[in-house]
Amino acid sequence: MEHDIEKVLYSGEKIAEAVKKLGEQITREYKGKVPVLLCVLKGASLFFADLIREIKLQCEVDFIIAKSYGMSSQTSGKLRILKEPDVEIAGRDVIVVEDILDTAVTLSALLHTLSEKQPASLKVAVFLDKNLGYKKPVNADYTCFISENEFLVGYGLDYAERYRNLPYVGVLKRDIYQN
Repeated sequence: MEHDIEKVLYSGEKIAEAVKKLGEQITREYKGKVPVLLCVLKGASLFFADLIREIKLQCEVDFIIAKSYGMSSQTSGKLRILKEPDVEIAGRDVIVVEDILDTAVTLSALLHTLSEKQPASLKVAVFLDKNLGYKKPVNADYTCFISENEFLVGYGLDYAERYRNLPYVGVLKRDIYQN
């Protein structure tokens, strides 16, 4: 698996430091509140688990499954919600936790769907925000890293459901995903 990686972009130590800082920021900003954190499965699961341990206040957690990629390296542009949140979010402060923000097609549609449930506030925390050089329909409120437009895997990020378990984020070799 490691031989498929061109280079390591973010080490496990660097990731832990960034997630801790983000958890501290959310703790400060939501002091006295009980936010609902929604993990967008599957990709955000590792980031989500680490992030909620760094938030030092009461919060509720739930999961949502939204897909627009399938087994491809490019978004299909069509959102499929396979699992909605179980927790009631109307009138609540909600933070959607996502692994990566690139085209924002999936996240934009997801936020529109969630906003119809009338949360008190709706914010986005992403592990990685890709610098694609164009205006996205959604911007993250909280970000660990801003990355260039490379095909990244590890720490929950996948290619065809593989590489999620790498303890770092690396650039996948081009010949792996262009075959």
